[in-house]
Amino acid sequence: MLAVAGILLFWLLAAGWLTAPLLAWAQADIPATGTANFSPDTAIIMLGSGTEYDNQGTLVPKHDALLRIVTSAALYRQCKQVATRRCTVIVSGGNPQRHTASEADTYLPWLLRDQVPRADIVLENRSRTTYENARFVTDIVKRADYSALILVTSAYQIPRALLDFRRFGLTPQPAISNARHANLGVLPRYDNLVNAEIALHELIGIAQFHVYREIGWF
Repeated sequence: MLAVAGILLFWLLAAGWLTAPLLAWAQADIPATGTANFSPDTAIIMLGSGTEYDNQGTLVPKHDALLRIVTSAALYRQCKQVATRRCTVIVSGGNPQRHTASEADTYLPWLLRDQVPRADIVLENRSRTTYENARFVTDIVKRADYSALILVTSAYQIPRALLDFRRFGLTPQPAISNARHANLGVLPRYDNLVNAEIALHELIGIAQFHVYREIGWF
């Protein structure tokens, strides 16, 4: 019976039928993004999403990170059209995967290719978790005294990221770079397993946040 239950669970996840509600749950209660509100001093905060080695052995951003880079660069261009003093892109991501470089350092060339000047990019390359993203970015933001904050990340990470930033007294505007969706069918798909792992990671992280707050760890 345990073997049958395990096979059934695997199929429900891999075929998308259980992955879909998990993703919907993880991506629920996301504030409406709409048009970003810029101010004379605006910081666009981009959260890391991992790195990987390509076929040539070069360390590159993962797929979701590329979409966050594109979104951040587009917001930067919009910001420059209306802001009167500063538009800054803060890239937050350390090296939790223990690769040859941090996420923030790996993403830098891609932002430069998207016409974001180096002088307007701040790298935060110590954080290993979303909680540390919020903690270390808060230090940067408070020293620089920005009047508007825009948080760029994937839809599944928005709820947990907002919890973490609010823990440090920041309420950034969310800007969703992308959302994930399950592919329903009969045959198992690897992408569905990846999506299920991402959704569970975020849901467990939200539960962990509330537990830690109750016991005084956060």
